[in-house]
Amino acid sequence: MLGILGFEFFRNAVIAGLIASIACGIIGTYVVVKRLVSMSGGLAHAAFGGVGLGYFLGIDPFLGAAGFTLGIAFLIGAIREKFGQYMETLVGAVWAAGMAVGILFIALTPGYAPELFGFLFGNILLIPTGDLWIMGLLALVIITIVIAGFNQLMAVTFDEEYARVMNLPVTALLILLILLIALTVVVLIRVVGIILVIALLTIPPAIAREYSGNLRTMMALSIMTASLFTLGGLFFSYALNVPSGATIILLATGGFGMMLLERRITRRRGQLAG
Repeated sequence: MLGILGFEFFRNAVIAGLIASIACGIIGTYVVVKRLVSMSGGLAHAAFGGVGLGYFLGIDPFLGAAGFTLGIAFLIGAIREKFGQYMETLVGAVWAAGMAVGILFIALTPGYAPELFGFLFGNILLIPTGDLWIMGLLALVIITIVIAGFNQLMAVTFDEEYARVMNLPVTALLILLILLIALTVVVLIRVVGIILVIALLTIPPAIAREYSGNLRTMMALSIMTASLFTLGGLFFSYALNVPSGATIILLATGGFGMMLLERRITRRRGQLAG
């Protein structure tokens, strides 16, 4: 099985999986704690508009997705406070409109878009070295910003009102957090695709939250859990000759189910012991 590591495409896939695991472990923790799952799903599907725009303009669809998603994220962050009561509706509109824009631009582009399926469902085994550099750069940006603003982001994540009392720039920090989510979505697209992004972004942090209440520890556990699911799914998909993205997500879902079962058994034993 390890002999497959002798091939460059598989080594690229392993590196991409680790990069994605770091990004989703860090930002996914904020998503789960702050309960921004639906917003993350909206950004993920909006990214398809950037993919279509990239094809239409003749640029790398990966870069198109990054620029478009960041633009949508900034827009959502900027109007979040003014239209807070309509936020769920706004996210739903962005979710649908992003997909519609992508389909429209692809339809207007002459020829055939051969990588379209990979963007929707991911194809980690076909990630070129050039995309690895882009993914690595985006992950580095995410890590640097989180380290520099960790305490401020933590304050906004757990208690916005307290952050305002402490005279923190809450609106700016929330926009920054949403932009970081958008960057993470772009990193994950090449691994599991637009349709499956939300699962990999939320399942590892959700598992980590059950075993730690400390944000730093949650991030570390989330990164390790995401790496286990990503690399495990990658090797299973190779062994079974099945799609990698779907295998990664099913493995993550199975892990989440096992965690729920373990938590229930542990609580039941605690009740019996009490």
